[in-house]
Amino acid sequence: MVEIIEINPSELERYASIPMLLEVRSIFEPHLPENGLGGIQLTEKAVEPYIKDYDEFGGPLSWRTEFDTSRWGFFLAVDNSGQALGGAAVAWNTNGVNMLEGRSDMSVLWDIRVHPDWRQRGIGRQLFARAVVWSRERGCSRMKIETQNINVPACRFYAAQGCELGDIRRFAYLDEPSVAHEIQLNWYLLF
Repeated sequence: MVEIIEINPSELERYASIPMLLEVRSIFEPHLPENGLGGIQLTEKAVEPYIKDYDEFGGPLSWRTEFDTSRWGFFLAVDNSGQALGGAAVAWNTNGVNMLEGRSDMSVLWDIRVHPDWRQRGIGRQLFARAVVWSRERGCSRMKIETQNINVPACRFYAAQGCELGDIRRFAYLDEPSVAHEIQLNWYLLF
């Protein structure tokens, strides 16, 4: 049995114990008919598998020092023994979080993770649903989620949750050499 509990920012060490690793096996490659005048089409393409560690650029333990997390929601999926199996973090109404676009009617699913041993068991859906409820309770009319074209499973997950791809930012990471090849994909769930 899995239970979703809300935790305080002071408990992020527990949250950080859940690895945020992705085995990349395919990507969504962009195609621009008429140099973009015909839109952007994303086509899945197999790649040589590699591991991406999403915590490489600062994970949950850095959030408290980078941002005022007093208005954030933090959730853990735990088993009967209290072991953390997954987590979700939702940012809301926080200065300095550019993804919020200065809006108080939008939340950002800042992070969602499930331990690799516990994936494909519905834990991500439960965490996502809790993030939606939390956002609605704060009067939000939408939730924004950032991922990348190299995270095909996340893209499929967000689409299955009813999110729509709203922004494709092909050059968002050009100034960061280790991820310059990635494309930012922003998903939106309208309530």
